[in-house]
Amino acid sequence: MPNLSEFLAEYGELLFQGTGETLAMLLVPTLISYALGIALGVVLYLTAPGSLRPVRALNAVLGWAVNICRSFPFIVLMVSIIPLTRLIMGTGSGILGTIPPLVLSATPFIARMVEQSLAEVPRESVEAVEACGASVPRVVFSALLPEALPSLVRGVAVVLIAVLGYTAIAGAVGAGGLGDIAIRYGYYRYQSDVMIAAVVILVAIVQAIQSACDLLARRVDHRSNG
Repeated sequence: MPNLSEFLAEYGELLFQGTGETLAMLLVPTLISYALGIALGVVLYLTAPGSLRPVRALNAVLGWAVNICRSFPFIVLMVSIIPLTRLIMGTGSGILGTIPPLVLSATPFIARMVEQSLAEVPRESVEAVEACGASVPRVVFSALLPEALPSLVRGVAVVLIAVLGYTAIAGAVGAGGLGDIAIRYGYYRYQSDVMIAAVVILVAIVQAIQSACDLLARRVDHRSNG
């Protein structure tokens, strides 16, 4: 078992590169997924029965689509849409090849979280804005989303940690990142120290995500600050 300095000299660059690849696979698809998921979640909330603009048929169709996408295990989804991934990204492997399946997995999950967060906003907050003659977009941006912000921020941690787990799965099938390192070195080459190092880095990323989101949620929660 090499000491720490020898280990870092031999594997430090590899782990640094793998961490960078994992963060790229984590952040880029999550940003895209949030842009799509927030919009979809708002529509699901608005069109639900008893909401601001109920449209039962549209809500049912979107709800079914979201549920179907959420029901696919990530590895099955990733493999099954390889032709679509190649069409969009020009490749079905590597970091670029993970973006479409990660977005497709995370977006419906985010949409449901957004819908639930908006549903928890007190009706009085919405009615107060409606009483001023605000349009539906104004209600969404001046009442619903600001009131739901603490819940939405806490949800970011859940989404990021889930997507991080997906990146490890993607790495295990050759997409790169820390998952690839853990499998390639820890499993196939029996180098448990490399696998442990990759796991420790993943745990550190999870702790950083959770701590940052908890801190931000407390800062934006006017109820706890007041």
